[in-house]
Amino acid sequence: MNNTSKLSTKDLHLHFGQRHTLKQVTMDIPEKKIVALIGPSGCGKTTLLRTFNRMHDLVPDVKISGRVMLEDTDIYDTDLPLTQIRRRIGMVFQKPNPFPKTIYENVAYGLKLNKTPASEIEGIVETSLKESSLWEEVKNELKKPATRLSGGQQQRLCIARAIAVKPEVILMDEPCSALDPISTAKVEELMLELKKNYTIVVVTHNMQQAQRVADQIAFMYMGELIEYGPNEQIFLDAKHEMTRRYVSGRFG
Repeated sequence: MNNTSKLSTKDLHLHFGQRHTLKQVTMDIPEKKIVALIGPSGCGKTTLLRTFNRMHDLVPDVKISGRVMLEDTDIYDTDLPLTQIRRRIGMVFQKPNPFPKTIYENVAYGLKLNKTPASEIEGIVETSLKESSLWEEVKNELKKPATRLSGGQQQRLCIARAIAVKPEVILMDEPCSALDPISTAKVEELMLELKKNYTIVVVTHNMQQAQRVADQIAFMYMGELIEYGPNEQIFLDAKHEMTRRYVSGRFG
């Protein structure tokens, strides 16, 4: 079960106008694993991440070809409502972005949107805060504004908000880049805990982080997937010279 493909792309190309940003990306993301997308700035990591839950839909002049499959569902099937995709594939952004509401309302937001029965919401909010390792810190302050939390707490709140609707996949775009080392360690610990129930795809510039948390690593350069394989292979025995140079810091 754990090695079945949860999310996959086949011959994925993406153009922004004349700019060919993703070139023939084919990859399988296994279920309940962490896949890290690494590579220099501008190589297409975040663009790829955003194709996984159709965040480019509103970008003018965007052209996508190839396939992105969530198990056996083509997520670019025009008959599929976007809300359905976003419910199955959650997103956590680089900068914590809590809504200007209470801690409780932040986590309950997606549940209300999805018409979860009111009687169930409280229990799910508590479970989501526990799953995101935040409950003990905020259980007596649920009515306080989420913006009063520290940066690290805000990011874990955003993770709680993402998992409240029980997605199958969580996308994380450099979730620790705005955090201090202690908060970063908490989020990494949380990721390892979450992969028991979720498939996680994370964009990171931090090689040590990729090495600590990822099961599989995808190295991208200039919109192409150069190499994709198990953590140990990429860091200790990469097949491509370019990958070896990048992970050892001799790139550029």
